[in-house]
Amino acid sequence: MTVARNLSQEGATAPASAAEQRVRELRALIADYAHAYYVRDEPAVSDAHYDALFRELERLESEHPELASAASPTQRVGAPAAAGFAAVRHAVPMLSLANAFSEEDLAAFDRRVREALQAAALPEAELSYSAELKYDGLAVTLRYEDGRLVRGSTRGDGTTGEDVTGNLRTIKAVPLQLRAMAPAVLEVRGEVLMYRGDFVRLNERQGNAGEKLFVNPRNAAAGSLRQLDPAITAQRALRFFAYGTGEVRGAELPRSHGALLDWLQEAGFPVGRERALVSGPAQMMEFFEKVAALRPQLDYEIDGVVYKVDRRDWHEAIGFVARAPRYAIAHKFAAEEAVTELLGIEVQVGRTGVLTPVARLRPVFVGGTTVSNATLHNEDEVLRKDLRVGDSVVVRRAGDVIPEVVRALPRPAGAKGGGTAPPAQFSMPAQCPACGSPVVREEGEAAWRCVSGLFCPAQRKQALLHFAQRRAMDIEGLGERLVEVLVDTEMVKTAADLYRLEADQLAGLERMGAKSAANVVAAIAGSRRTTLGRLLFALGIRHVGEEVALVLAREYRDLDALASEDWEQVQARKQEVLRENARRRNRGEELVPIPLEGVGPEIIASVARFFAEPHNREVVADLRAAGVVCEEQEQPAASTLSGRTFVVTGTLAGMSRNEAHDRLRALGATVSGSVSKKTDFLVAGEEAGSKLVKARELGVTVLDENEFMNMIAGD
Repeated sequence: MTVARNLSQEGATAPASAAEQRVRELRALIADYAHAYYVRDEPAVSDAHYDALFRELERLESEHPELASAASPTQRVGAPAAAGFAAVRHAVPMLSLANAFSEEDLAAFDRRVREALQAAALPEAELSYSAELKYDGLAVTLRYEDGRLVRGSTRGDGTTGEDVTGNLRTIKAVPLQLRAMAPAVLEVRGEVLMYRGDFVRLNERQGNAGEKLFVNPRNAAAGSLRQLDPAITAQRALRFFAYGTGEVRGAELPRSHGALLDWLQEAGFPVGRERALVSGPAQMMEFFEKVAALRPQLDYEIDGVVYKVDRRDWHEAIGFVARAPRYAIAHKFAAEEAVTELLGIEVQVGRTGVLTPVARLRPVFVGGTTVSNATLHNEDEVLRKDLRVGDSVVVRRAGDVIPEVVRALPRPAGAKGGGTAPPAQFSMPAQCPACGSPVVREEGEAAWRCVSGLFCPAQRKQALLHFAQRRAMDIEGLGERLVEVLVDTEMVKTAADLYRLEADQLAGLERMGAKSAANVVAAIAGSRRTTLGRLLFALGIRHVGEEVALVLAREYRDLDALASEDWEQVQARKQEVLRENARRRNRGEELVPIPLEGVGPEIIASVARFFAEPHNREVVADLRAAGVVCEEQEQPAASTLSGRTFVVTGTLAGMSRNEAHDRLRALGATVSGSVSKKTDFLVAGEEAGSKLVKARELGVTVLDENEFMNMIAGD
């Protein structure tokens, strides 16, 4: 192999000393040899020769500290341990992909793409797809400025990730310096993963050291990349494959995706070899089946295939759906199944008191991970599948889907009669397993519920998490782990107790530093001033979501008035107004405004039960005593949409559904979750579904996203 590099990339304006010149040569040689080994899979020199060069470079850099450089290969072995990971906002969002599981799904995807091309007057006949592997690892983005790696981060939520630059620098397949190019900005997206053989060796080391074993290569890669000490990451054999770009400035990228991957390889990045250019669902399936057959022979885990419209200059015209592009799709492998033993059925209690049976399974490896628990949904589901402790059961899992117990295998003949009696049939306990209170099942419901409300520790934890969420009291930093500790140590029994916490108390908890404790206490204090709508939603009253909470807040404007309301009279007034309006409608007269319109009998009964419970009234009084104040609810702006009822369904490209709801409420509109004759407009995003069908049946005006955006912009 001929090694040829432009050594001037390190830059020098004066004649270099012999040591400086040798350091440059060594860095260039080592980078080339690493590229040949980790990217091209074509070792150019022996390991001994590579190691000798590396040691020589280390010695020279030690003897001449003025020659130190962050771009040196010696800096891959680790950096000072980080105190935590800083947040990184992606210049270009890292989108997720929609999934396909069948040839029918691929045909539907292909049809949508072709329709978009026709709408944009693009030559549909030239359509082809770049097909490549879907790696089962951790998505990251690498940012290069003037050819040097300056930052690397995880995907996170697609908008904001974690800064793991120090750890990514330890991965030998990640170039610290681009080869023969230096764009002003180049962000490269790809996947960090661990080869199967390296995973086995890592777990052997973990076991020999008496440390926790990793579940699968993806778990090992993610855990290794998120180590606070890069020196630990450097000891793990992580790999990287590039599959796309983010922000780019100062470089002209190829027009096609396939050519882009070739371009990235020339720049020094490893890219997948198993790829093809396909046209239409039939060729997609052919590639998919070829990859499925090849899958066991690969050195790494994959969970499917990705198809992208090859013409990159068409992507914008084809567009996006929320957090996913319309020009690409992930074709996932079918769910994997395994057989294991049902060791027991336990019952968990949720925030609203719902009791959920959970299967405890003999651990089994399925769908890329070890499964030991699976939800059984409700009592009826357990009885329908006739699941009993001791049964051999089929467990299914695909990708990130929650494990499911599909069915029980036939029991031995002796267990069905004439011999050993079959295991006992499951039944829901009569008392709550968390607090011992009675459980009830309301008519027409599948779920059993604990009746104790905030007395129940299990409900208390979930109720506090609900109370603190962003759209309720918005207490940043009050997460699941902290709530777990606060409840278990009985530092917090009700939401009001949060406002009595002090930073010193929190700082004494495990893994809670003084700064973090002060931030949480400050966030709690900042939530004292809120609105009645937010507080009502935060209290977790059954059936009272955000919209109902806003309706109640607009009607009463005062918590005392709500708590002391005679709800039977409210219901009677509503019924009387409804009867009066029926008479007026027959006479063609103007209708009377309906009190609490949109709040039905079931919701009113739930609110009445909540405020009738003495303990709940105590909690509300305690919150007020702790300084929680409901400020005047911001009134909607005067608008042509005031009083109009909207339903938003499907996926919007320009905003989330919550954002659409907020915009509508700010304009005085009412947002409903279901379509009825009272609905004025239905906003239909991508894959709108049954609500769109019902709206058309009822003659409700349907708006697409562009019409909706124009409507709210006009107000």
